[in-house]
Amino acid sequence: MDNKILIGGLIVAIIIAILAPFLASSNPDGLESTAEKIINEDALHKNLQALGLEEEGTVAPSPMPDYSIEGMGKVGEVIAMIVGTLIMLALAYGVAIVLKKPSSN
Repeated sequence: MDNKILIGGLIVAIIIAILAPFLASSNPDGLESTAEKIINEDALHKNLQALGLEEEGTVAPSPMPDYSIEGMGKVGEVIAMIVGTLIMLALAYGVAIVLKKPSSN
């Protein structure tokens, strides 16, 4: 029974990963949209310069920025979503195995 649930969940996750690039909005999400409205880029750079600072980039480069693989279009988005989904499922499964209580037989 447990294997059927695990396999069923994996199938649903893969189906969502395949369909997500085609169903997702091309408009920015709420956080990104709000940031674009309230942040004045010129003022931000002037303030950073006045403090003697520079705008930092990312801490670590993203292997698949914007949920896509550059130059592959929608196919790259689908592959990126599937790979990301499988990585997260593997991590969650690994954490579950580590935290699993030993059975008392």
